[in-house]
Amino acid sequence: MTSWTRKAHRAPWPHDARGQEPPGLLVVGDVVTDVVARHSAPLARGTDTDADIRIVPGGAGANVCCWAADRGCGDVRILARVGEDDVAWHAERLRAAGVRPMLVTDAELRTATVIALVDTSAERTFLTDSGAVLRLAPEDWSPELLDGVGHLHLSGYLFFADSSREVARLAMDAARARGVPVSVDPASAGFITAQGVDRTLSALDGVDILLPNADEARLLTGAEDPADAAAELSRLAPLTVVTLGAEGAVIAESGRVTARVPALPAEPVDSTGAGDAFTGAFLAARLCGADAPAAAEAGCRAGAQAVTLVGGRP
Repeated sequence: MTSWTRKAHRAPWPHDARGQEPPGLLVVGDVVTDVVARHSAPLARGTDTDADIRIVPGGAGANVCCWAADRGCGDVRILARVGEDDVAWHAERLRAAGVRPMLVTDAELRTATVIALVDTSAERTFLTDSGAVLRLAPEDWSPELLDGVGHLHLSGYLFFADSSREVARLAMDAARARGVPVSVDPASAGFITAQGVDRTLSALDGVDILLPNADEARLLTGAEDPADAAAELSRLAPLTVVTLGAEGAVIAESGRVTARVPALPAEPVDSTGAGDAFTGAFLAARLCGADAPAAAEAGCRAGAQAVTLVGGRP
């Protein structure tokens, strides 16, 4: 495992409702190189389509960290596996965002790369090369990574390969042993379909907070109404928050819907990372003592900001 720097360019930690520094957030997940291509016309098969193209740091887990740090969470850290060619660039970008990078260097595979095709409605379609992400291995994990941590968040992408799934389970077990709550973003309806719903739900057993989007919630339950899906999923994860894009979010606890939170108006240019922004701000608010509706309101504010930016980070 590479070494990491404890210093970061960031504001002093805020205090929670009790006047104390909030406990830390550990994310185990993915660091990705994003190629964001915004095209103003339909893709022209077999020829050129004019586009605005940017290469930016991304990854659902890394984005969550950056939004949590931006929203004033305490010690935010990420465990992820990246290729050796650009490990220094990714680590520097994370530190600049106030995140402590704990990056494992992979000498054989490149850092994961995602091509995000973004149309004029700001909707995105992903082409994904998982690269080194899913090679996160049990030997990369240590329970000591939870020292000082008040919450563990797992990127759902970890559950789509045997090695990284084992790391996720080790992390969940270690967190439960310490009384640290665990949240998961299911990550990808496409990958859930490929893996199978039953296997995905089995992997989520023991999660405290589940944060799917509407498509993922529908897929995991078979319910058409996201509110019904949220209620059903909250029997698996006691607190389930389903994000609904421009319609906000719905909160369910222990089998019933308990709140709905509206979205904020925004002029979207790129929806990449909007769900990650919601999750990062939601978790930061929870660590500072907010209840679920207040945390979801913070998440919706971050999501509204995220869609006005190119890429998945603040």
